[in-house]
Amino acid sequence: MKEEIAAVEESTSLPKSLSETAPPQSAGASVTGAAVAASVENFGARVGRWRWTICALLFFAATINYIDRQVIGILKPTLKTELGWDEIAYSNIVFWFQAAYALGFIVMGRLMDRLGSRRGFSLAVLFWSLAAMAHSAARSVVTFGMARFALGLGESGNFPASVKTVAEWFPKRERALATGIFNAGTNVGAVVTPLTVPWIVGRWGWRMAFIATGMTGFIWLVAWIALYRKPHEHPRVKQAELDYINSDPPEAETKIAWLRLLPHRQTWAFVVAKFMTDPIWWFYLFWIPGFLHDRYNLPLDRLTSGLPLVVIYVMADVGSIFGGWLSSVLIERGWPVGRARKTAMLVCALCVVPIVLVSQTASMWTAVVLIGLAASAHQGWSANVFTMTSDLFPRRAVGSVVGIGGMAGAVGGMLIAKVVGYVLEWTGSYLPIFIIAGSAYLCALLFVHLLMPRFAPARVEQEVTA
Repeated sequence: MKEEIAAVEESTSLPKSLSETAPPQSAGASVTGAAVAASVENFGARVGRWRWTICALLFFAATINYIDRQVIGILKPTLKTELGWDEIAYSNIVFWFQAAYALGFIVMGRLMDRLGSRRGFSLAVLFWSLAAMAHSAARSVVTFGMARFALGLGESGNFPASVKTVAEWFPKRERALATGIFNAGTNVGAVVTPLTVPWIVGRWGWRMAFIATGMTGFIWLVAWIALYRKPHEHPRVKQAELDYINSDPPEAETKIAWLRLLPHRQTWAFVVAKFMTDPIWWFYLFWIPGFLHDRYNLPLDRLTSGLPLVVIYVMADVGSIFGGWLSSVLIERGWPVGRARKTAMLVCALCVVPIVLVSQTASMWTAVVLIGLAASAHQGWSANVFTMTSDLFPRRAVGSVVGIGGMAGAVGGMLIAKVVGYVLEWTGSYLPIFIIAGSAYLCALLFVHLLMPRFAPARVEQEVTA
């Protein structure tokens, strides 16, 4: 296989054959919007759309993943009151989730490469759903920490499985969009949680909130087992769609030894990006509900109290899709893939900077907009960072690379959990944390560029296991 893939083959534009389906145009006439729409519809009908059903399953998996993960952040004020936690105790519970996530991410990435997406994803969802429900039996910081550790171990399989599935089901020109769509499910989960958890708590108590949210994973599991197969094994995939999915140059089927990935600059660029920016998202997820409660006296035990969080995560949802769309449009206009990805990441990094003003803002809704902008930028950033793995590595290595980066992000999350806990306990101020959040993405992009000034695929096709 060639080392480099031409930019036109990696662009997000539809294949040339699509233009052949458009209605005939007179000489010099431009293609109208209606003709383009008809061409796209004709292309979809001719090629098939089952890959987008698979993308929808990934979207809902990410939604459930984040519902189960975020419940404890919504319940933080309630749990601190009922169980007598201080900031350090809460940060220790978050720490153990991150520790398991770090361990599980690297194990799960390899597991997905070995078991395949169908079996590997099924095991991960089953495990994390049981762990989510186990929170209802916790009585202390220690037992909560144990439940969070188990949850982190299971949930760490979501993104390696999803990114691997996208690499299997989509040609490179569509992967950024597909990644942005499934990644948007995290924000839907973050929107649903503050709307539903207070309602459940108000009627049945906080323990039932963990049980009810954990049960949703079993519903998804039934759908996944029933609907998922590899593209070439799926009875619903037409030959035209299979050919389209496999339209990129073929790759060798031999397995890449995991340790062989570490010497590559491409691996470390992904690792640095995850290590420096994932912790910021963890901070949003686990501490922003408490920040709004502490700074603006926002009660978190009523249904309407979730509206500021809904605004934040709806904005993040838009940002996830926008980030993938932006790089895709730039590639379609002829930009090299690497330049397009880095430009999109720069735009996202700049949009995070205003968050440094949040802790000094008197208006809650101004703070919500600034946090929402930063969360939106993070998700757009993530869509491009995740897509880098399928740009730079063969399909058989994607799960492992994502696992390595996910572990790095979780290790960063472990550090931020300790930092936030001690900063809040000793100073009572969020300002140092928001300064870190505002600068992390620009610093990460600088390191990515220094590690990988040329956006070239890793030369790993000859480096195989014995």
